[in-house]
Amino acid sequence: MMKMWNSSMASYASPPALGGISLSSQRQRISARTCRRHSPSSSSSTRSPSSYSRCFRTCLSLATTSATMPYHPTSDAIATIRAALEEDAGDAGDVTTLATIPMQAKANATMIAKSNGTVAGVQVAQWVFDEVDDQLDVKWNVNDGDQVETGKIIASISGSARAILVAERVVLNYMQRMSGIATAARAMANAAKPARVLETRKTVPGLRVFDKWAVLLGGAENHRMGLYDMVLIKDNHIAAAGGIRQALDNTEVYLANQSLDIPVELETRTLEEVREVVNLWGQHKHLKRIMLDNMVKRVDGGGVDTTMLEEALAILKPLMDDGLETEASGNVDLDTAPAIGATGVTFVSVGALTHSVRALDISLNIENV
Repeated sequence: MMKMWNSSMASYASPPALGGISLSSQRQRISARTCRRHSPSSSSSTRSPSSYSRCFRTCLSLATTSATMPYHPTSDAIATIRAALEEDAGDAGDVTTLATIPMQAKANATMIAKSNGTVAGVQVAQWVFDEVDDQLDVKWNVNDGDQVETGKIIASISGSARAILVAERVVLNYMQRMSGIATAARAMANAAKPARVLETRKTVPGLRVFDKWAVLLGGAENHRMGLYDMVLIKDNHIAAAGGIRQALDNTEVYLANQSLDIPVELETRTLEEVREVVNLWGQHKHLKRIMLDNMVKRVDGGGVDTTMLEEALAILKPLMDDGLETEASGNVDLDTAPAIGATGVTFVSVGALTHSVRALDISLNIENV
């Protein structure tokens, strides 16, 4: 049946309140299987019905997806998609499609990769098609995380011509961006081995979950999701708190008072700060990771000087043997990543994966009727 698609108006109808949304039993089964926080078998099995509703909105993923959509406590994937469709439709709907395409017209379309890369956004695109018209027949030839070459037919779509046209741009916007992120993440993850690559919070507002999901699909890993799931003490926090020790002391008091058990990461910029961390080790139980910021310098001729980073890692070696993680940031790209990754640092963080993404070229073409 038509779900959110008003075929007479060729517009996207406003959704009902959450309580009126009927998610398919397949989605519910998938959600229960993949979400550790909200599944009935988890330690939080006494959660309220509203918690499960939020889970179904937030934690849906295809069984064939190579990486589950990352959890966010307030994100709503379906609402994000609906907002994108409503933004496109405005208050009059797709006037071009209304004007040119009869309501009963059917069409066949193909989605084609126009460059090589890693596909991401298959599940998101399917949600878009479902929200516009759940009678569209979409046959996917790839899974999220697959490698494609130019000319690969990613999907075939058949059904209402109006529905295909309305869904087209939103589908492509999501898939091109997510695939671009996944492609960049894969290249960086391969370049930085054996270090593990992280993105940052430099994502498009409202698309953080999708951006970070794409990073996972490309083979890299997620840094903190937001301000709530990790304490990341940076230079400005240290300055305002009165120093590294005071910032760490204050953090432990706060976490204890709030009954929070989340990891703490501390940014260092000098070898003196690194040595101070060594002297404080063992006094702050939540301190799990040290960021080594801008300790890699570019040199003339395109090379990179990792001397300072290597010295910092040598100083931290006893702590690393005791479980401390390290993270290098600053001056990281495909040219410098191999040298940085070879130093023995645990993680390499790269904001460019999401803030400077180059979209993967994908087209959707309707066959002549």
